[in-house]
Amino acid sequence: MYPNLYYAFKDLFGLDWKFLRFVNSFGFFVAIAFILAAITLAAELRRKSRQGLLQPTEMQVMVGQPATVSQLLLNFLFGFLFGYKILALFLMSSTATEDPQAFIFSSMGSWPAGIGLGLLFAGLKWWDKHKQRLPKPEQRKVRIWPQDRVGEMVIIALVFGLFGAKLFDIFENWSAFLQHPSDFIFSRAGLTFYGGLICAALAIWWYAKKHKIGFWHLNDAAAPALMLAYAVGRIGCQVAGDGDWGIENLRPKPFNWLPDWMWSYNFPHNVNEVGIKIPGCNDPKYCFQLEHGVFPTAFYETITCLILFALIWSLRKKFKVPGTLFAFYLILNGVERFLVETIRVNVRMNLFGLHPTQAELISSLLIISGIVLWLILIRKSGSQKVASGKEAIKT
Repeated sequence: MYPNLYYAFKDLFGLDWKFLRFVNSFGFFVAIAFILAAITLAAELRRKSRQGLLQPTEMQVMVGQPATVSQLLLNFLFGFLFGYKILALFLMSSTATEDPQAFIFSSMGSWPAGIGLGLLFAGLKWWDKHKQRLPKPEQRKVRIWPQDRVGEMVIIALVFGLFGAKLFDIFENWSAFLQHPSDFIFSRAGLTFYGGLICAALAIWWYAKKHKIGFWHLNDAAAPALMLAYAVGRIGCQVAGDGDWGIENLRPKPFNWLPDWMWSYNFPHNVNEVGIKIPGCNDPKYCFQLEHGVFPTAFYETITCLILFALIWSLRKKFKVPGTLFAFYLILNGVERFLVETIRVNVRMNLFGLHPTQAELISSLLIISGIVLWLILIRKSGSQKVASGKEAIKT
């Protein structure tokens, strides 16, 4: 396992680059997932715009103004934080930055790097505005298509998704959170996908309504992007060993050619640092592995969701009623997650005498929601066609 890119580069390429310790493997793949999702979403929105299903919005912008004080302060603050923490990882002594995650959440940092980078960012903003400055600033009307807003939507989804994923993980482990809240709040592990999906969806719904983007067309465009992002994100779970693994699997392999890590794996150097100590490991962190092999459920989800992404992508043009492709995605996602829960380690809830996991409960709701949404949208579309037909006969 590679809890961060330092371990990956050292094992795969023999490179001992200490600065890679602060790049978590899970975060690295999450970043790739968001990039691929943005590319996929933009492509679908562009296709729908060409078909006339989505329209641009117009807005007034002021051009030719110098940089405002608030813009300069904001850029200085961003540069200061980046220099004080991130740049400091390369400049400060190794003893201070040996644990990059602990360093990021501590009060330590480099004041010279922070102030210097802050001034640089503020200066670049001032220079950029100065180059565009006009003798008399003027208002201009610009057209913005939905695909032009993908960057903003991805940032909103990222912020609210991570917040929701962490929040739902806390709810799922409420008793443990009450005992050690800081272990959950400041931990890079412990992210519940469905929590991120729900919170991000609510934020995007508000954004789409604000900018008059067809909500169901946006959902349909997002369906393949969400499935692809989930598949790639699960690679990060598998590579980092973040605890999203299955139950113990002591059965013999069904096929001799199958690598051990695809069937039963003990996740050495896992990022959660759980299990037993690895003999001969002298690293300051990540020297633990599980005592017995478990099902690598994150790997299974990656393969399954890549197949489901290919299915959604190949069928996307056949769904004529807006919203039905998204309903199809909800059903597929719910079924996939419900099935994997049968071999996955999870905290069980007590709900009216039943003991489902949080993921089983939410995945069941997703399946039901997808079916209900499908039926409602199909019926509504049929009613509109009948009404249109009657109106055409009258005229």
